[in-house]
Amino acid sequence: MIGQRPPSFSPRVAIIGAGSVGSTAAYATAIRNIVSDIVLIDINEQKEAGEVMDIADGLCFMETGGMKGGDFTDAQNADVIVLTAGAPQKPGETRLELVDKNVAIVKTIFKKIGRVSRSAMVLVVANPVDVLTALVQNITGLPHAQVFGSGTTLDTARLKTHVARLARVSPHDVHGYVLGEHGDTEFVAWSTVTVGGVPIQKLPFFSASRAKKIEDSIRKEAYEIIQCKGATFFGIGLVIADILEAIFYNQHKILPLSTQSMHCETASHVCLGTPVVLGRRGIERQWPLSLTAKEKKHIRQSAKVLSQYLARI
Repeated sequence: MIGQRPPSFSPRVAIIGAGSVGSTAAYATAIRNIVSDIVLIDINEQKEAGEVMDIADGLCFMETGGMKGGDFTDAQNADVIVLTAGAPQKPGETRLELVDKNVAIVKTIFKKIGRVSRSAMVLVVANPVDVLTALVQNITGLPHAQVFGSGTTLDTARLKTHVARLARVSPHDVHGYVLGEHGDTEFVAWSTVTVGGVPIQKLPFFSASRAKKIEDSIRKEAYEIIQCKGATFFGIGLVIADILEAIFYNQHKILPLSTQSMHCETASHVCLGTPVVLGRRGIERQWPLSLTAKEKKHIRQSAKVLSQYLARI
């Protein structure tokens, strides 16, 4: 049955990075009872141990079978490797400004891991996620369907929250996507946005000025959160858990993950947020959105910016 795991299946996730994002992702995954075993891995073994003990204290309230720390080679046998480790984004710093630091960190991590299972999937979360996803695809040599980034899934969640507040409905009733780079060139594909099945352009609260205000808010939200509290981690932690659930429960869920897009014929090597169907074997196929000419122009602009950074690495 769709949405159920085989009784004998014991999925194992290795989360690389025990910082705010990695530890929150481990906690969110554990309390949602998604996997049998979670291994948290960090170069800072003391931090890793503390996070593991703290989450493990609550195992009696969960169905998750195990929560433990490990070293990098423990990721070799994981069903999914979640890469959250990297230099954090500082106030005022763009995600793309992290390129040089985090490329070096990612290369070191996979050197320490060694050969990963050929059936494994890698979920890249560290920023700049689109650039690092392309890098990890190259390093691991795994099929691109098995290596993808969190993309614009968090940005899309922000879109749903903003629109739901205006429409005074649940975010569950808002559908649509933020696409492109997870960063300053991302955009809302308004042609895809509906509220309770009604295209947003037909709703009385919607206007061009309001659309721009929503889009600006989504684009700036990470910067505002970092300015206020130093880092973003609750939202992305839940995004990671949701992606893992889609994989292990074989949900065939449509999510805007970072991968090569059918809308970027001239930059097919670039990874960016594009809707895909996600299940137990990774990306099953891209979802064929009918974007407007303006939206296609936006996604090509994202691809152009990302291409320039990929050329550097």
